[in-house]
Amino acid sequence: MQIKRIGSQPSGKGPAEYFTGTVRLDSPFSASAPARVGGAIVTFEPGARTAWHTHPLGQTLIVTSGCGWAQREGGPVEEIRPGDVVWFEPGEKHWHGATATTAMTHIAIAESLDGKIVDWMEKVSDEQYRA
Repeated sequence: MQIKRIGSQPSGKGPAEYFTGTVRLDSPFSASAPARVGGAIVTFEPGARTAWHTHPLGQTLIVTSGCGWAQREGGPVEEIRPGDVVWFEPGEKHWHGATATTAMTHIAIAESLDGKIVDWMEKVSDEQYRA
């Protein structure tokens, strides 16, 4: 058993190449082989969001606070709220983040395949975000 105590790992900023706006990453976790799950608690300030991306084995989001938006390519922008669980299929191009006026926090969980957990793509444009 391993316990990572709160405060034992510093918060990090979401890298500008993968996120638009102010994003905080807390308590990222990853399992040791042979397990392959990893994740983080991600907080998006109003207007902040991920770039378009995919996950080779899919991704689960558990919204813990605030109000956000998520979209898969070709689908509508969906509102997500605390208690909602969002599943993106393996290889499904998508983005997620806060609404324009409300912050949002979620737990993001994904598994790696051959050492890769995410494929980052282009940023979500302001026009796509406001759609």
